[in-house]
Amino acid sequence: ELPPSEFLQVADSTWLVLSVVSNGREASGCQATGVTKIARSVIAPLAEHHVSVLMLSTYQTDFILVRERDLPVVIRTLAGEFDIYKEEGGERVPVTCDDVSNGFLKPKAAASPTLHPVQSPQTRFCVLAVAPDTLPAIATVLIDVLFYSHSPPREAGAGSQDLDSITFFAFSLIEGYISIVMDAETQKRWVPSGRPQGWGLRAGWGGSHPDPPPNPLSFPNECGIVAQIAEPLAAADISAYYISTFNFDHALVPEDGIAEVIQLLRQRQESGR
Repeated sequence: ELPPSEFLQVADSTWLVLSVVSNGREASGCQATGVTKIARSVIAPLAEHHVSVLMLSTYQTDFILVRERDLPVVIRTLAGEFDIYKEEGGERVPVTCDDVSNGFLKPKAAASPTLHPVQSPQTRFCVLAVAPDTLPAIATVLIDVLFYSHSPPREAGAGSQDLDSITFFAFSLIEGYISIVMDAETQKRWVPSGRPQGWGLRAGWGGSHPDPPPNPLSFPNECGIVAQIAEPLAAADISAYYISTFNFDHALVPEDGIAEVIQLLRQRQESGR
């Protein structure tokens, strides 16, 4: 329903959601393990086969989005490790490689995906869950933050490669579950006198994100960005909360482990040169 406009950029892809289920139950993001739980088994193999993914962590769980045209490659890549199902009429129906006829298996890439530089702003983040019945009470504040809070981030000091701070707000409403990520400064505006009933603070996080590609429209065609961050964190057993956007990837990690995370990512970047 959105009208075409020079102000509206739309990637020429339709995306499908992969939900990873363990022992018949979806992995819970509330256990503060996040994307690292599926880094080795799902994200890394897809990156090796040049499949681009969009990651969306919420308070409740994690979602992997893949382009619809890449579905044959995704199924063939993951079939050896997973039982794969598609949802039809609310029921799960088994899927095999033989069921996929609208594509072919891409050859494994000879070169590793590009390693993007990583920056770590000083901003602290909060991850919250909101009870759906409280949404009307916070709608005015939500609209204000989403559409009218666009103060530019402060400039980094001379010679500094790190951002001093970034403004950040992410809102997701998935199957009735509301999840919000905000920087601590925004939270002060949002909850001036304590958290309303139905809100739960998950953790305080430090954030890091790769620089955006030169052309934002090239982002959906890149691969390996999530793997670049998720793989070393998974190997070090460090939790991560990951949000892909049109222009950036944001990886949020526990604040007390940010120094170790930065060191791991820099080591990976150096080894990839």
